[in-house]
Amino acid sequence: MLDQTLPHVLPLQGGSNFRDLGGYRTADGRLVRRGAVFRSAHLGGLTDEDRTALGTIGVRTIVDLRGVNEAAETPHRIEGVSCRIVGAHIEPGVGDKIRGAVEDGTASPHLMMQFLTDHYRDYPRRCAPGFRTLFATLSDGVHRPLVFHCTAGKDRTGFASALLLSLLGVPWQTVVEDYLRTNELWTGHIGRYPELDIDTRAAIIEARTPYLEAAFEVVRNDFGTPEAFAEKALGLGPAERERLKHDLLDG
Repeated sequence: MLDQTLPHVLPLQGGSNFRDLGGYRTADGRLVRRGAVFRSAHLGGLTDEDRTALGTIGVRTIVDLRGVNEAAETPHRIEGVSCRIVGAHIEPGVGDKIRGAVEDGTASPHLMMQFLTDHYRDYPRRCAPGFRTLFATLSDGVHRPLVFHCTAGKDRTGFASALLLSLLGVPWQTVVEDYLRTNELWTGHIGRYPELDIDTRAAIIEARTPYLEAAFEVVRNDFGTPEAFAEKALGLGPAERERLKHDLLDG
């Protein structure tokens, strides 16, 4: 469950799905610290008021999980915000598959779900370098408060958020609830894929529990546990994970 004593979602005029990963309770009763780590959709449409809001919460670092061309097409609008941008590029190969299926008329709910499921399975298998950059930056306290994002804040950001919360000891049900909140908070999908039927479109734009579970099934099958994945693929050994808990948990 989320501690509601502080605002969890930062409302932005030119962005969406920007929220604090703090406030969740761990299995041993501690709380993830508020105001340290945020997740978001892209920051390419921010207004002056939005930039003021980022300054108010003191963001020092933005970690961009988008692919190189993807990031170049929609640059950050953070003029006047004193923070650094770290590229942790994870190429969105699934987008090309989706566009191809839309263009040739083969797009269907089943095919789109297969594309997204396979994409999530790739996160622990082929995308570890990008996530390694994120967690290396996140683990260094001088870079926090930190926000990480992809385009929608749904898939790459969703896996990274789920991994971080899992490593901090947040129960899986709560991890999934945080992941699914994108369906309430991401507005960037409005107007996308108007040529598709509602079920096919939904399979693309929605955060769905089977997608996230597919990624963590690979984590368990290939590495054993999220902790083992963090150590072997991301360079976070027991000492680094304990320091992360020390820095990001209250109580």
